Amino acid sequence: MNGKLRRRLVAVAALALLGAAIGTRMLAGGSPPLPAATSTWGANYFPNTLLTSHEGRHLRFFDDLIDGNVVLLNFIFTSCGDTCPLETARLRQVQKILGDRVGRDIHFYSISIDPLHDTPAVLKAYAEKFQVAPGWLFLTGDYDAITQLRERLGLLAQGEEPGDLKQHNLSLIIGNQATGQWIKASPFENPYILVDKLANSLQNWKQDNSPAPDYTQAPAIRPPSTGEQLFRTRCSACHTIGAQAGELSALRSIGPDLLGVTRQRDPAWLARWIKEPDKLLAEGDELASSLFRQYDQVPMPNLRLADSDVLALMKYLEAEDRRLGQTKKVPSTPNSH
Repeated sequence: MNGKLRRRLVAVAALALLGAAIGTRMLAGGSPPLPAATSTWGANYFPNTLLTSHEGRHLRFFDDLIDGNVVLLNFIFTSCGDTCPLETARLRQVQKILGDRVGRDIHFYSISIDPLHDTPAVLKAYAEKFQVAPGWLFLTGDYDAITQLRERLGLLAQGEEPGDLKQHNLSLIIGNQATGQWIKASPFENPYILVDKLANSLQNWKQDNSPAPDYTQAPAIRPPSTGEQLFRTRCSACHTIGAQAGELSALRSIGPDLLGVTRQRDPAWLARWIKEPDKLLAEGDELASSLFRQYDQVPMPNLRLADSDVLALMKYLEAEDRRLGQTKKVPSTPNSH
């Protein structure tokens, strides 16, 4: 894995752990959130940035988007070939779990950091590619105003140069402006954890009076392999491996199920597809182009994986194929997008 990307992901994970610790302290009976009237993060803190949605509506950041609302917001750009598609696919899972609560009492906002390119029409096409349901707004506006907004939200990457889109901060923000509670989280978080923070932690501030669990009786947990960890954090937003009832299969239709893919694709081609799918597409590779067309022209992102990461991921896919292959019917022509 590229060292710079690895450091960025470690930083995101640390922010997520910090946010989880804050939420846990609050739910366990810590200091309650500040009421809106005394919150540091009110109308005097947030710039009331003028934005335009992918639906063509003109909206003010504070007055129209966050004032009194429970929100999830992140910053993306549609030409991003690595992290932004993963963020969007993951948040699409979160939206599907929440259902029609999104846009009603929980609000999703994705703001472009490349507004010159990401016009409302471009953002609308991007939302349609990811099959985004109503209630989630994709927004654009003035570059300098959006940069100021990112700075106020603490989402400017350290050392980020103006116009350097690849260095943008990977965190997302979830918060309840009415209570003054704001948390940074990882976009690669399990979708159900993000749902719990949005639908429960930020709305139902209750003290848990249940007896403390007896951790001595907890079963041993098998630590995941490197390949499994990569799949969980990088691939599972779009793919399953032999999805079963009760899993996240209903949330993933961006890419195909991967059961059997290591047996039915040439290993050298599959390794390169995992490592540099953007280059295969640019070269006009027939299979890569076919997959791109089949899956709504959503490109598989380049995750900047090292050769060792690719090998670990393929070993995990092979192991899962052996484990599940006896009980699962493998498609005769799987698609390894």
